Amino acid sequence: MAESGSRLLVVDDNKVNRLLLTRNLEMQGHRVAMAENGRVALEMMRSEAFDLVLLDIEMPEMDGFQVLEQLKADPRLRDVPVLVTSAVEGLDSVVRCIELGAEDYLSKPVNPVLLKARIGAGLAKKRLRDQQQEMVRRFATSEVAQDLQDSGFALGGRHVRGTVMFSDIRGFTSMVEQQSPDETIELLNMYYALMFDAISGHGGVVNQMVGDGLMAVFGAPLPLDDHSACAVRAALEMVEMIDLLDVERSSLGKPAIRIGIGIATGEMVAGYTGTQHRATYTCVGDTVNLAARLEAYTKETDQVILLDAATRTDVGSQFDLVDMGAMTFKGKSVAVDVFAAGASSD
Repeated sequence: MAESGSRLLVVDDNKVNRLLLTRNLEMQGHRVAMAENGRVALEMMRSEAFDLVLLDIEMPEMDGFQVLEQLKADPRLRDVPVLVTSAVEGLDSVVRCIELGAEDYLSKPVNPVLLKARIGAGLAKKRLRDQQQEMVRRFATSEVAQDLQDSGFALGGRHVRGTVMFSDIRGFTSMVEQQSPDETIELLNMYYALMFDAISGHGGVVNQMVGDGLMAVFGAPLPLDDHSACAVRAALEMVEMIDLLDVERSSLGKPAIRIGIGIATGEMVAGYTGTQHRATYTCVGDTVNLAARLEAYTKETDQVILLDAATRTDVGSQFDLVDMGAMTFKGKSVAVDVFAAGASSD
C-alpha cells in the first residue's frame, strides 16, 4: 500500500494509456489525477499539490520537454519529482530529460515492477526534500527561506544597500543574576516574540541573536522599498511594545525592561557565511559596524534609538529626530553625525 496522501499526476495524450496507468497506480493505493497534455498538466500543478508526476514526451500543444523546462523555471514546482514514461527512443532524449530535471526515464511499455520501485524512490526523495525545506522554514526567516528556494545555497555574498539594526536589553546581566534560569528563558522568549513581530511587520529580517541582543536587516535578502524608514518604524514599535510589557511586569512586581537600538544605512555585503555544513545568512561591512556602535552609544546618551546621517537623510521629515552632534567611534577615522528618535530612556 502506498503512503497515505501520495497524490500523483499522469500526463499522456493517449486516453487508453492514461486510464490503464491510472488504474495500475490506484491499485497500489495512490490518489491519481490525469491530464491529456502538458498545458493542462501545468495548470493543474499550479492550482493543486502533487507528490509525483508521470510524464509522456510526445503530446500536442505542449510536449514533455516543454513541461520539464517550465517546471525547472518555477521555484514552486521544480522540486516535484517527474518520471518520464515514453516510447521515444534514443539516448539523446533520455539525456535531455535528465538534464531538464526528470528523476528517471522509463521506456514504454513500462515494466510494472520497475515502475512501482521508481515511484517509491521518487516519493522518498520528495519526502526528504519536504523535510529539508521544513527545517529551513523553522530555523530561518521566511525571507531567507525564499532566497534559498529561489537562488539556492552558495557561500559568499552580494553588494546591497540596506539598513541594519542592533538592539539589546539594558542591564541584562544584573537582571539575570537576580532571577532563576527559567525566568530568564521566559523573559527572552517573550522579548524575542515582541521584537520579531515589530521587525518582521515592517519588512525586516532578524538574522542574528546572541543572548539578549539581536541584529536585523532591512533590504536583504529581499529588496525593500524605503528600508530606512521601515527600520525606524520598527524601532519605534519595539519601544512601544516594551513600554506595554513593562506595565504588565510592574503589576507583577518585576523590574522594568529598557532597550537600546542603533540603526545605520549604507552599502554592505549580504550572503551566507560559514561552511558547506554549517552556515548563516548575515551582512558585513562598515554599515553593520556603525549600527553596532550606535546601539552601544545609546547607553552613554540615555537615548533609546540612535541613527546615522545616511538614515536621517533617507527618512527626511517622516520622524521627529534630535541632532545629537558628531561622534567619533572606535574604528572610524571620521566623526559620525548622530540623531535620536523617540524619547530618552530616563
